[in-house]
Amino acid sequence: AITALAGFAITPGHAPAWQVAVLTLAVLVSSAAAGAFNQYYEHELDRNMERTRRRPFASGALRPHLGWLALIVGLCLAATAAAWWSVNPWAALYTFLGAFFYAVVYTVWLKRRTWWNIVIGGLAGSFAVLAGAAAVNPVIAPEALLLALVLFLWTPSHFWSLAIAYRDDYSKAGVPMLPVVKGDAVAARAIFANTILLVAASVAPFFYSAGWLYLAGAVIGGGYYLKYNLRLLANPNRNTAMACFHASLLQLSVLLLGALLDGALAG
Repeated sequence: AITALAGFAITPGHAPAWQVAVLTLAVLVSSAAAGAFNQYYEHELDRNMERTRRRPFASGALRPHLGWLALIVGLCLAATAAAWWSVNPWAALYTFLGAFFYAVVYTVWLKRRTWWNIVIGGLAGSFAVLAGAAAVNPVIAPEALLLALVLFLWTPSHFWSLAIAYRDDYSKAGVPMLPVVKGDAVAARAIFANTILLVAASVAPFFYSAGWLYLAGAVIGGGYYLKYNLRLLANPNRNTAMACFHASLLQLSVLLLGALLDGALAG
């Protein structure tokens, strides 16, 4: 939902506040539905992993019957309809595709089949940015496309760090994350190379219409994240991987904050 707001903020132009509010809520609900579907669909797999075995469906706190599935699908469709009604069909399409890519493309089709799962699945976050941008203009601006690329590149580095820390968990569950398939050292090199592309992409909107606050967020967050990437590269283990994982959260938060502050000042 915050990335959708950032997509709106970074796009030149304006939209009524009520449209942005409804769209943000729609993206939030569709994302929640996708996350709920992930836990519904994978409740047996989640029981095999220390990190996920206490989730409601995995622990037995909730019984995974078809009523839950109907509710999850209903929430996603309602969110898509709200985006269509409040904004336009393009915003609705991007809202739906964000949930679809996470719930179906990543969770059902790719997660248990290939280490490319999180790379392709990373498009889920990109669609949230595009939904926010579509509230301003259905023709997506270069700044929004670049921010969508940032979200696409952010996801593998973020989750591969987590996968190094929980490699044994993923291996036990039979999920072919990159550290399981190629090893921690290869995964650390992939994270570093991917993060360089991520930081470069995050700076690029400044050369269009993004302002100095956005650039500051991109440079500060990117530099901080690369520092922890280098530590992981030098010594790939659970501690450095978790530090890198948390650094990715801070990097994205600072970047999005810069985009939102820039948009607020421009407005």
